[in-house]
Amino acid sequence: MLTPATTRRVIRLNAFGDPSVLQLCEEQIAPPAPGEVQLRQVAIGFNYIDVYQRSGKYPLPLPTGLGHEAAGIVDGVGHGVADFRVGDRVIYMNAGIGAYTDRRNVEATKLTRIPGSFDEPTAVAVFFKAMTAEYLLRKTYPVKVGDIVLIHAAAGGVGQILCQWAKAMGAYVIGTAGSDEKCRIARESGCDHAINYNSEGWVERVVAASDGRKAHVVYDSVGRHTFLGSLDCAAKFGTVVVFGAASGPTPSIDPEILNNKGCLFLTRPSVFPHNSDTATFRANADAVFEALRIGWIKPSSSARFTLDKVADAHTMAERRENAGAIVILP
Repeated sequence: MLTPATTRRVIRLNAFGDPSVLQLCEEQIAPPAPGEVQLRQVAIGFNYIDVYQRSGKYPLPLPTGLGHEAAGIVDGVGHGVADFRVGDRVIYMNAGIGAYTDRRNVEATKLTRIPGSFDEPTAVAVFFKAMTAEYLLRKTYPVKVGDIVLIHAAAGGVGQILCQWAKAMGAYVIGTAGSDEKCRIARESGCDHAINYNSEGWVERVVAASDGRKAHVVYDSVGRHTFLGSLDCAAKFGTVVVFGAASGPTPSIDPEILNNKGCLFLTRPSVFPHNSDTATFRANADAVFEALRIGWIKPSSSARFTLDKVADAHTMAERRENAGAIVILP
C-alpha cells in the first residue's frame, strides 16, 4: 500500500477525443531528482491549448498528462537546489506537460515565487494569460501612449488582460468579441469600443471606431474567422500579431498582400520562446505581478473545478460558457 506522501492523483490521456477521455489515476511519485523540487499543488491553471491537446488538434505523444501551469507549495528539495526551500509558494507555466495533478516534481529553474499578497488560485487564474499579454504588449509590439490597439476575443481570459494592460499603458483600445454580452465584458475590461465580429460589417465598424485611422497593432487569437479582416483593420506600416487559432488556422496568403494593404508586418509569436531562460522568465513574472499589484490588470472571477471534475471544465470552455478564468483545485 502506497503512503499518501508517495502517491499522487493525476489526469492521464491515453487517446484523443472529447472530455470523457480524461482519466483520473493514482500513481507513485519519486522523490525530487537533483535540480528538482516536489510541489504540493494548490491550484492548476486551465488554458484553451489544453482543449486542443486533449482533442488531438495539437497532438501530443500518447499516453500523456495535460496542463501547463500550476501554483503550489514546495514539499521537497532535490540535491543542488539553492533557490527554494520547503514551504516556499511558487508558480510555473513552462515546466512541460503534466500540470493536472496534486503533486509534481518540477525543475527549480522553471519556478518563480508568488508574492505574499496573492493566494495560489488568484495567481494561477491570471499567470499564463498575463505572461502572454506581457510579451505581446511589451515585446512583440511595444505599445506606446496614443497607439490604437485592436484586440480580438477581448472578453476571453487573455483578451481581458490585454485590454486592461493596454489601456493602462495609454492606448486607445478597440475590442471584438463573439456576442453582444461578450462585448459588454470587453468594455468593462477597458475597451473604448467593442464590436461583435459575428455581425456583418465588423471590419468597417472597427475602422470607424478609430475615425478611419485603423490600428497600429492587431492582436488576433481567433485565426481563420478574423485574420483577413485583421489585415484590413491595420494601419499603414501596422503590425498584425497572430497568437492563436480559436476558430481554426489562418489561411495562407501571398506576402504581396501585406504590401498592398499598407506594408504591414505579420508575426506569429509564442509565449514559451519569450520565457525560455530562467532569468527572463522570472523578470517577466515580476512584471506581471507588479501590473497585478498596481491594478493595471485585475483578477477576474474564475470558475473552479476539482481535479475529478476536470472534464466539466473542458466542456464549459468548449461551449464558450466562461468569460473569465477556469481554475482546477486538486
